Amino acid sequence: MSKTEVYSWRLSPEQKTALEEAARRMRCSVADLLDLITRAWLEKEARRAAEDEGEQARLRAAAERSIGTISGGGASRSEKVRHLVRERLKRRRAG
Repeated sequence: MSKTEVYSWRLSPEQKTALEEAARRMRCSVADLLDLITRAWLEKEARRAAEDEGEQARLRAAAERSIGTISGGGASRSEKVRHLVRERLKRRRAG
């Protein structure tokens, strides 16, 4: 794989030193170490995203099984909810 893109960012002196020491221990360049680190992170994120998509699909399927099964006790009940709640509160306060 040929590398043609350049990316630059600022690091703290401590991070730069840590990267250089790790690259020395691994006997590779800082660029190669950064390539390994970013590749591993991107692969991990891709797996996490796939797991999240699978979980969302599972939740969506569970929700779809419930659609249309909730009974409200009458077609016009939702239209009268304000009146029904007020009546219930009046009865509760009175008794």
